[in-house]
This record gives sequence, structure tokens and C-alpha cells, in this order.
Amino acid sequence: MTIQWFPGHMTRARRQIQEKLKLIDLAIELLDARIPLSSRNPMIDEILGGKPRLVLMNKADLADPAVTNAWDAYFRERGLDALAIDSATGNQVKEIVPRSRKLLADKIEAQIRKGMKPRPIRALIVGIPNVGKSTLINRLAGRKVALTGDKPGVTKGQQWIRIAGELELLDTPGILWPKFEDQTVGLRLAVTGAIKDDILHAEEIAFFFIRYMLQHYPVALRERFQLDELPEDPSDNEQVVQVMEEIGRRRGCLQGGGFVNLDKASTLILRELRSGKFGRISLETPAEWTDGN
Repeated sequence: MTIQWFPGHMTRARRQIQEKLKLIDLAIELLDARIPLSSRNPMIDEILGGKPRLVLMNKADLADPAVTNAWDAYFRERGLDALAIDSATGNQVKEIVPRSRKLLADKIEAQIRKGMKPRPIRALIVGIPNVGKSTLINRLAGRKVALTGDKPGVTKGQQWIRIAGELELLDTPGILWPKFEDQTVGLRLAVTGAIKDDILHAEEIAFFFIRYMLQHYPVALRERFQLDELPEDPSDNEQVVQVMEEIGRRRGCLQGGGFVNLDKASTLILRELRSGKFGRISLETPAEWTDGN
């Protein structure tokens, strides 16, 4: 399966972002803490140019804390200020404004020296679909000012939102890229719901996820579905399918003749992942990128 998804509004969004750059002081790049690099548009450096940037790893409350710490070090080693947050619970969200001021300290100090009262920081918030931009904006604003949804593509336009007089945010639609050269990246995005489910094959996405769980979080997988045993070789495709079938049997995903409906089982598996039922897990590590993912 080749995963490609680039709706027309995303092409427009890229152009609109570049047109607004002269109006902003800072770019806030929102990533999914479970898949920080896979959820990072590789075109973003080109789009944003040299604008100061704050990297937010959102949904951190769903991610493996040890892996998130490794990602924090990864970004800092590359000269980027990174912060793990959770916009749904508000965890660390209050740190965003102080971090933004710190990144713009020289500019703010220059305004003060000139006798100017520093104006609110103007920030552009960017990220791929379904990474939580609207939820974050609503959390910062303390009220519902941006549409939210559990499907990608909710935000279709741009809007300025003032945050407590200290920050002015320009929300933008999520932007994916035209083609995923590495299909593993596409699969990770599909697992977390960044790509619309109706254009994908649930079985292939769930297979990828179950294999990863067998390799990295076998205890969490066994406990969630009360599995008696796990395969000795998680790289064996047939054994991974057997695990999926066992999950389907245990959850009643059956069809005529008592056979497991793998499509139904796959949908159930993905739904439970996205609702956090597996606990705190991450789906990629810095080592997987530096060693070749």
C-alpha cells in the first residue's frame, strides 16, 4: 500500500503560511509526541525559513516518558527548543508563553531600549492534521475559539486568536506532504489517525501496530487483551496475524462459520490505541531514525 494524501486546501495552506511569515515573530511547530519525526512535515524548514521556532511535542501524556526524554535531547542537540505538552489535559501548556518570550528575548529587549512597550508576540502555529492544534489553541485561550475534531482536516482556514494579551496566534490548516518516500512514516501517521481512515486499509495499519507492540511493548499488549502467550518471533508475519485473530476472537469480532473478521478486529485495535487504552507508548525512537528507520 502506498500512502499519499494531499487535499487541495493543504496546497493553499502552504502558500498562505508563506504569505503571513512577515507578520509573525515566532513559529510554534506542533508534533505528535508518539511519533515526533514522522509527524514533522519535512518541508517545514523550507516553508518557515529562518523564523525562531518552538517545537511542541503534543499528546505527551500518551507517549512513553523515557522515549519523549530522548526526543527532547534529540531536538536540543539540533538547536531547537522543545517542550513536551498535552493540550487535552493542559500539562505544561502554561510554559509555552514563557518559552516563547525566551526565544524572542533579544527582540523584546531591543524594543524596551527604544522606549517601546513590547506588543503581544505574534506566533504562527503549524502542524500536520489531527496533531491537536485546535485543542491547544482552545486550552491557551481558555475558551472554545477553534474547531476541534478527532479526524484530520477540521481546520480549513486561518484565524488570529489573542491569548491573554501576551500572545497572538495564527492558526493554520494541517499540512501533510504530497508523498511519503518512507512508507513506515505513512504507517505511523495512519496508526495515530493523522490520515483519514476511509482511504486506508485497516488491516494493514493494525498489522503494523501489533507487530511494533510485539517488538517493543509486549507486556502492554498481552495485558490489554489478556493473551495467554505471544509469538516467539514478532517479525514473522504469520505469527502477527495469529495474534490479531486471537484478539478478534477474544473481543467477539466474528463472522459466519466462527471465523474472525479481521477488518472489524483491526478497527477495534486502532480505536483502542487512539483512545489511550494501551497506556503510554511511543511508536518511534531517535535511534530508529539515526540507525535507519
